[in-house]
Amino acid sequence: MFSRSLIQEHVLVGHHLQINLEEIDVKAPFLIGRLLFAGFFISSGINHLQKRKEMAEYARAKGVPQPELAVTLSAVPLLIGGTSLALGVKPKLGAVAILGFLAGVSPVMHDFWRNEDPQERQTNMIMFLKNLALAGAALALAGVEEPWEASIPFGKPTLADKVRSVRRKLA
Repeated sequence: MFSRSLIQEHVLVGHHLQINLEEIDVKAPFLIGRLLFAGFFISSGINHLQKRKEMAEYARAKGVPQPELAVTLSAVPLLIGGTSLALGVKPKLGAVAILGFLAGVSPVMHDFWRNEDPQERQTNMIMFLKNLALAGAALALAGVEEPWEASIPFGKPTLADKVRSVRRKLA
């Protein structure tokens, strides 16, 4: 799934750090990174539900039809996608849910190119670019071969899953 990191020992020589390399496991960084990434979307989904009235006012100002319903429904891909990525259950679908949310919402809610006020323009540009970076991360995760390491097992493994697992162990 990932190339292995290599670090055996650190030896300080004068003012230079010399590193001798040996294989270490990369499951923990992948798990921690994906939990942080997924947690962001789960938290955002909960926030969309808890603060839907306040968020609906902003959506209304952006011209979104039925803004309270739109904000409420927008929580669905955030919660499903985030949970899917956190648990590693059908993570490609979870990544696609997040990509769909970001692609649909970002140009409407953070349309910095339409802002005349410099402060508002800057804020929306930052939010748009943040969403673009998050979309890039979701796209990268969508490319990771399933099943993911440290995932909750879901259903019986298919023959293809078993072949991938054996291939990983032999690599």
